[in-house]
Amino acid sequence: MARVLPFVRPASEAASVATAPARRVPLGEVLSRGGLIEPEALEVALAQQGHQDQRLGRILVANRAITSADLNAALSKQSGIGQVDLAASPPDLALVHACDPYSCLAAQAIPWRQVGGTRVIAIGSPDATDAATEACGGDQTRIAFALAPPEDIRRAITAAFSGRLRDDARDRCPETMSCRSREPGRRRWRAATALAFVSAAAVAAPLLALQILMVWILVANAMTMGLRLVALFVRFSAEKPKPTAEPSRLLEYKKLPQVSILVPLLREENIASRLLEALTAMDYPAALLDIKLVLEEDDVITRAAIPAVTLPPGVEIVTVPADGLRTKPRAMNYALNFCRGEIVGVYDAEDRPDPAQIRAVVAHLRNAPPDVACVQGYLDFYNTGNNWLSRCFTLEYAIWFRVILKGVQRLGIPIPLGGTTVFFRRSVLERIGAWDAHNVTEDADLGMRLARCGYRCEMVASTTWEEATVRVRPWIRQRSRWLKGYAITWATHMRSPRALLRDLGWRGFIGFQVLFLGAITSYLSIPFFWVLWTATAGFDLAFWNTLPQPLMVGFFASMILGQAVMLSIAMIAARDSGRPGLMPWVLALTFYWPLGAVAAYRAVGEIFTRPFHWHKTEHGLSAPFNE
Repeated sequence: MARVLPFVRPASEAASVATAPARRVPLGEVLSRGGLIEPEALEVALAQQGHQDQRLGRILVANRAITSADLNAALSKQSGIGQVDLAASPPDLALVHACDPYSCLAAQAIPWRQVGGTRVIAIGSPDATDAATEACGGDQTRIAFALAPPEDIRRAITAAFSGRLRDDARDRCPETMSCRSREPGRRRWRAATALAFVSAAAVAAPLLALQILMVWILVANAMTMGLRLVALFVRFSAEKPKPTAEPSRLLEYKKLPQVSILVPLLREENIASRLLEALTAMDYPAALLDIKLVLEEDDVITRAAIPAVTLPPGVEIVTVPADGLRTKPRAMNYALNFCRGEIVGVYDAEDRPDPAQIRAVVAHLRNAPPDVACVQGYLDFYNTGNNWLSRCFTLEYAIWFRVILKGVQRLGIPIPLGGTTVFFRRSVLERIGAWDAHNVTEDADLGMRLARCGYRCEMVASTTWEEATVRVRPWIRQRSRWLKGYAITWATHMRSPRALLRDLGWRGFIGFQVLFLGAITSYLSIPFFWVLWTATAGFDLAFWNTLPQPLMVGFFASMILGQAVMLSIAMIAARDSGRPGLMPWVLALTFYWPLGAVAAYRAVGEIFTRPFHWHKTEHGLSAPFNE
């Protein structure tokens, strides 16, 4: 049954009636008088508030000193605003549908009832009256308020606007920057026609086609090798000091900001409890952590696992309405609407982040100029010792995060982000349209869009531990999704090469080609390398003697040098990651890369058949190993 005490009018209206506003009793005093809190707990929370950008009540709830119900009752008594139970007495949908859901979410308010000539608005905080009036007041001249828990208000908004929020999550990324197509049938027909034309030309002039292919592979391999060499060089060069956004003394007095964490989950029944243990172990004030467990509406497996775990304060489940498109970026676009932090981070279900990571991220963004919109942490694996595949996977990640990306950042080339341990300034993320819901490597695409909009991403020296895929078939599915996304991202941004060049400049444009097109070419050309190596082993290949000698010399030199550079980087990366025991496994990478070729050709096929299909990687299949 709804319970609404005498309504309180907006402050602007009340000011015209009262000559002097009554003094508001401090919340701590209200709680103490009601016997709801111990003096020691209140003293601790007040001390914490001096360093946290958070209200006292939320700090007390996060400290488990009081419950959310206690807080709501105390706020009602303090402000004189009555309470309303939105579950027992839902809002009037006719009033709700006349409002903008995003304004309601920002204000944490929703219109509840029209009582005579007065509109009653449910609010999550007594201080939200002005924002609530603007969002939910409409053209009403008489407005009153009733308090409701913020989570109940969010649930009511979700129930009323589920369809609109779902549809907006699909198309949040601007059309000009998205890989979604208005006419997918025509685009596929064009791609199939182009492929048929290239195939026919190769049949008509096979030797010429072979020479052109070899030249392209030679150029792509040389550019990729050059990037690796430069990354290796800057690895040993001194880094220039970075300019800070604010003087260090000012930073010492700023309160810590609230940080929202998105954790997309899908069929993750094995890791629910371990995930929450990792999140609650973070060395960051609990009152400033806004953790969203993002679940698909039809994911009964995870939904059944989560209730078995007691959710701590600050952890909330966001349910994404079912849709024909089921991808991680669509789910994050939906959940972003419910985030409260000024920094938004992403973790995967199996992640075990460094407990000090969020503090490191906050410090990095505070010291960075405003154009640094994102930071990316290192990724490593906690089950490296499982088998040869997990060891090679670990080496590959060490190469990418410890050497290549550090070099990419030093060169001023846009960083293709990873899908986890990545943190954004929320205002920038919303300004550029968040994630592309259709892109299966939404992270790498977002790194390019940030760069095109004038922002930079930087690496932060903090590691998150993940679970390496230890079986070949799931590894190929996962890698095919990554390569398919890379190909789609390249094609999307190359719709207008001139615009891309203008946005990124020559350095960024060339770096984009190397990172995306070069990676795809490297994997697709592996079978071709093996075929040519058979000729050196004495097999009689008919076309061998028809190829120009300089081309063959350059091709084989590129192959040998490319492998030498990669193996050298792998040795350095193994040492930099604190895993010298992996050095003997570096040569095993020679047998690891061909698996990527299988994934690459599978990815090419899916570009024409299932471009937006998301291959789910199973987690919780192996226990940690120590090396």
